[in-house]
Amino acid sequence: MHDSPAPPAPPAHPTPGLAAFTPYLLSKVGRTARARVGDRLAARGLRMWHMAVLSSLAADGPQPQRDLATRLAVHPSDMAKVLDELTRAGWVDRERDSDDRRRITATLTAAGRTALAELEAEVAAVQDALLAPLDADERNTLHRLLLRLHTATG
Repeated sequence: MHDSPAPPAPPAHPTPGLAAFTPYLLSKVGRTARARVGDRLAARGLRMWHMAVLSSLAADGPQPQRDLATRLAVHPSDMAKVLDELTRAGWVDRERDSDDRRRITATLTAAGRTALAELEAEVAAVQDALLAPLDADERNTLHRLLLRLHTATG
């Protein structure tokens, strides 16, 4: 006779002392959000850095590889690897500067814009699921407050 699998454990609830601290709650919710987005990206063979680079190029236009690494706080050699992968996928073009051969500029391709739109839809789905307990006004308030905190803390 086979035992049926045990039901999944209920989500862990913080002790009342920890739940009183906003940084703790932000950390827990942030970790959950990052894991869910990470899982969606991993299903496509991607990581957060891939999306961050595509998003930065879409928002700010073509950028020197070193500037992109600085802007996203990524080691230059790691940025080179991410850009190699995005270039192989056809989502980014890289070109050497004719005046300074050490300078490489990354540019988002049309296929990269399409891929970014698909990734943004994935993140929006995670966001909708994560924020389901909140109504539209609460979601807007939460976003506005988090954006203010993010801006203030750099």
